[in-house]
Amino acid sequence: MKRFALSAAFLLAFAAPAWTQEDPGAGPPKVTARLIAEQATAKPGGTVTVAVEQSIASGWHTYWINPGDVGQATSMDWTLPAGWTAGAFEWPTPKRLPVGPFMDFGYEGKATLLANLTVPADAKVGGSVTLKGQAHFLVCKEICIPQDTGLSIPMKIGDGAADPAVAKDFADARAALPVTSPWKLTYAASGPNLSLYVEAPALAAAHPVDAVFFPLKSGLIKGTAPQAMAFAKDGLVLKLTAADKAIISGNLSGVLVMTSSDKSVQALTVDAPVGVVPDAGSGGAGAGETTLLLAVLFAFIGGLILNAMPCVLPILAMKALSLASYGGGGGEARKEGLSYSAGAVLSFLAFGLVIALLRQGGESVGWGFQLQNPIAVADFALLIFAVGLNLSGLFEFGSVTVGDSLTSKSGGVGAFFTGVLAVAVAAPCTAPFMAAALGYALTQGVVSSMLIFLGLGLGFALPFLILAFFPRALSFLPKPGTWMLRLKQFLAFPMYGAAAWLTWVLAQQAGPNAVAVLLAAFVAAGMAAWLWGITRDLETRGRITGAVAAAAILILALYGLTTLSTMAAPPATASLASDKFTPDRLASLRDAGKPVFVDATAAWCITCLVNEQAVLSRPAVKDAFKSKNVVYMVADWTKRDEAITKMLAENGRDGVPLYLYFAPGADKPVILPQILTESGVLGALNS
Repeated sequence: MKRFALSAAFLLAFAAPAWTQEDPGAGPPKVTARLIAEQATAKPGGTVTVAVEQSIASGWHTYWINPGDVGQATSMDWTLPAGWTAGAFEWPTPKRLPVGPFMDFGYEGKATLLANLTVPADAKVGGSVTLKGQAHFLVCKEICIPQDTGLSIPMKIGDGAADPAVAKDFADARAALPVTSPWKLTYAASGPNLSLYVEAPALAAAHPVDAVFFPLKSGLIKGTAPQAMAFAKDGLVLKLTAADKAIISGNLSGVLVMTSSDKSVQALTVDAPVGVVPDAGSGGAGAGETTLLLAVLFAFIGGLILNAMPCVLPILAMKALSLASYGGGGGEARKEGLSYSAGAVLSFLAFGLVIALLRQGGESVGWGFQLQNPIAVADFALLIFAVGLNLSGLFEFGSVTVGDSLTSKSGGVGAFFTGVLAVAVAAPCTAPFMAAALGYALTQGVVSSMLIFLGLGLGFALPFLILAFFPRALSFLPKPGTWMLRLKQFLAFPMYGAAAWLTWVLAQQAGPNAVAVLLAAFVAAGMAAWLWGITRDLETRGRITGAVAAAAILILALYGLTTLSTMAAPPATASLASDKFTPDRLASLRDAGKPVFVDATAAWCITCLVNEQAVLSRPAVKDAFKSKNVVYMVADWTKRDEAITKMLAENGRDGVPLYLYFAPGADKPVILPQILTESGVLGALNS
């Protein structure tokens, strides 16, 4: 369960010395539990509602169904009479429980989980049964302790009448459950921004003082990030931050907890589809229109600035040089300008429509979403590399040759696809003002989104359009000549730089083997471009042969890139080379006089992971282990292991972490503190 950000562990390590370094020892259980039934007797064919009631020691907590950044939800293994079945738990409203730089979701003090048990229809009235189960708790403070508790309750078969003695207990338990929302909810996601909207004018008028959302699934939001509440004209908007690498699709489910000014709390179950989230803080229709106009304006300005991005600038510069070759401009220049603009604007609109439709279908995508796929990244890098080869003069299309490429007409069709290419190479870039505009677009309906993408396309196309209709703007350039060819070749290098950057991106996504595949594709693309270029001036048969050979090589390269779908970045290596703990292995190493360091840990143990990242992975510690030939033995208690449980008990512990150092020939191990320091570990190794 190392699903939280281990890089943040260093922060926790710095904060750790301020915590109470309490050794729980083998004291009383931290959770006292009981099993109670709402009915005094069970009716054949009916149901019995039972409650697992937890009384949690002060300062400790147990976990909700989604434990948050780290933890494990309470579970129950039922042992029921034949024919009886148990339903899922009904979970009371959780609390946010900050632990260092992490956020847990769970309970303190008292928590009661309800479940319905179905009684078989053939149960005999007058008989009796025993309802039993094994409850599993993970209870945490500075350390985490798994606790197993056997629970049981006798039950007679009868008329199913309620037991008045526990009526208040069950009333309190149901009062702690969230209720179904009476209002419509929708959500929108854009990159790290996640907004939940409750369409309820009553909330906008009542203005709750606080709202917190608990997602049903883990890994969706950053638990420690602020949850900012704002109000739209018809309801409440809660602004969240998506977790790193979160995949948000389909409905967003969880619990929304709102606190009113009189401190009363209302918890609502949430099952929100993707939809429109209005601008928070807008006061009326006029405000909404102004926001859309402002977003379109920002998109237009962002599109203008996008032309200066390293990937796009070479394309624009080449088209500008092409216009300069017309001298006074004229119809051809205007034709190229309009065609280029049409290609750019239509590409932005198509891109925006794809995003809008995918989001309406429940996908979490945004600007540049295609670069989340390794195959798309590799294909795009190959395209950028090919553009660089073109600018370097390795090949040209059509009748355009290296010698006259800057003085020949490229035509409307060529200009149109140049506009398409310019938008394609702009996809990884985000210019100033674009983020605000696109963030708004991705929370709106299709029509509003299209208006914003239209503004982006018009801003992007405007500079070249101005040059096409007013070519005297290029009068500062010298007359066409060899310098234009040299500039064209120079502009290839930003494209090669972009291809190198995309190669690095691919390495993070799919590892070094994927980079090797892409580099092979670069070589193949270069060969295909070379074959295309050297056969352009041959007779028809030679041109056809060259084109077929180039196409075959390029297709082979593209096919090779499809293998990237099966590749992944290699997992992080462990801090130290380790042995798996077993009592026999430990005894064997000690008999051989080997120094042994035992690390009793678990994936759900915060302190364990902090110690691993902040101390055990440091170079000085690793060098000390190596120089002294210390065997690093890991006792992984993530799952129950009787041998590890016994080893913990033998050393006065009932939970992890536990660190033991067995020096050669020593009768007893050195027991290190639960919160490690580099000096403490090195001191133990030198003892």
